[in-house]
Amino acid sequence: MSGLDGLYQEVILDHARRRSGEGLADPLPGHACGESHQYNPTCGDEITVRVELVPGDSGPGAEPVVERITWEGQGCSISMAAASVLAETAPGMTRTDLLALIEEFRALLRSRGTVEPDEELLGDAAAFAGVSRFVARVKCAMLGWVAAEEALGRAG
Repeated sequence: MSGLDGLYQEVILDHARRRSGEGLADPLPGHACGESHQYNPTCGDEITVRVELVPGDSGPGAEPVVERITWEGQGCSISMAAASVLAETAPGMTRTDLLALIEEFRALLRSRGTVEPDEELLGDAAAFAGVSRFVARVKCAMLGWVAAEEALGRAG
């Protein structure tokens, strides 16, 4: 295992242990909120993700900004760590930026190891680059991110 692979593995294990954003939080009054439940029948992982949005700073009509992502679920270390990374990364992003991040993460995971992760864009999510080589684990890593994508659409 290369030094980078070892570092990535540590990032995933750290997030699987501390689980940022775990526990569904009630949205604050006046905040838009969307929720999605996803289930992976292949391995039994499941997650519910809640995305809370606030109005953007640029005045009326400004794009909403992610206030927080909270979640609850059960499953393998990969799925729980990926949800934790998302919950830590997304706050402060606009809806458009979060959708772009989700798409970048999806492209990385579908690459089967042929794409070098953009660490500046993905942050800790770049640690899942190695998961892309294991097709059966890709859905585990994407589960919370797919739920967040759907929750964003429901947030109004």
